[in-house]
Parts: sequence; structure tokens; C-alpha cells
Amino acid sequence: MILQTEEDSMRLSPLPADEWDDAVRHAVAGMLPEERRNPDDAGNLLATLVRHPDLTRAFLRFSFYLLSASTLPPRIREQVILRVAHRRGCTYEWTHHVKLGKKAGLSDADIAAIQSGDPADDFDRAVVGAVDELDEKSNLSDATWSALSDRLDEKQRMDLVFTIGGYTALAMALNTFGVEVEQER
Repeated sequence: MILQTEEDSMRLSPLPADEWDDAVRHAVAGMLPEERRNPDDAGNLLATLVRHPDLTRAFLRFSFYLLSASTLPPRIREQVILRVAHRRGCTYEWTHHVKLGKKAGLSDADIAAIQSGDPADDFDRAVVGAVDELDEKSNLSDATWSALSDRLDEKQRMDLVFTIGGYTALAMALNTFGVEVEQER
């Protein structure tokens, strides 16, 4: 379970509907279907990020690649993102990616093992360990790189490193801005 702290207060609120101008719509164009290009349907993350449209557009392009076009298998991608979210205490990222992780084939036991840092499978341990190593040392050991190469090719290992870094940056932003998880409708 990820615990919120006093410092998790909202610092940047989602941009109100009456402030969604052409620059904001341009920032999310191509990343969101037209029916979601509004503050009610975009979600709190995007509705907050669009306070800086140029940054949002650039960041979304990179994030879209990591989430939708990366060479990483979805199950591994979600393991990585969940471990980042857990280590960073990012409730928003965790909440959204538990759902995506289950769609990608992670079981409740897999998710619990990601939190504890002790998956049963050797390769899953290497994936979770890669997140931990990069977080602690900004580098992977030769042993971890080798273990990852048992199932991941060069491009996939590159995508793994960038997924860890990208979602770490996102967790930092989410936590700092105080983006709240959406209420169920």
C-alpha cells in the first residue's frame, strides 16, 4: 500500500474548462481522441499538465511511445511502472497502472511481489531489480544487464531503461504537483 504524506497536497489544480484554449487542445491533439480533449474526460494528470502546453505536448509524445509503441512486452512494461510507482510512493501512477498491469497479465500475487521486491520468477526479479538499481545507482550492474538479455533484445533493454526513467520523472511530477486520483464516476 502506498501511503500519502502531508507533502502530497495539491499544488497545481487541473486547468478549469474555461481556460482550455487552442494551445491546450493542440497540446493533447494526437494523443487523445477528440471526445476526451476536455478537462472532465482527460483525467487529472493531463488536465494539470496542460497548464504548460508546450511541455505537455513534448512529454506526451515520449510517454505515448513508452506506453503504446515501446518494444517491451506489456507485462514487463507494467512491472517496471508499478515498481517505479511503489518506490516513488506515487499513488496516482500506482492506481492507474494496477488496472493496466492486470490487463497485461499480472496477477494480484505478481503485483504484491512487485511491491515487496521479491517476485518468484528469476526473470521478474531481474526486471524489478533493474528498477531498484537504476533508482539507487543510475546504472545497471553487468549481472542485471545479462539477466535481462536472456529474454530482452537490445532495443527492449533500451526501452526498459527509458521506461524506468520516464515513469520516474512522471512520478516526481505527479507527487510534486499533488495530482489526485480521479473519483470513480
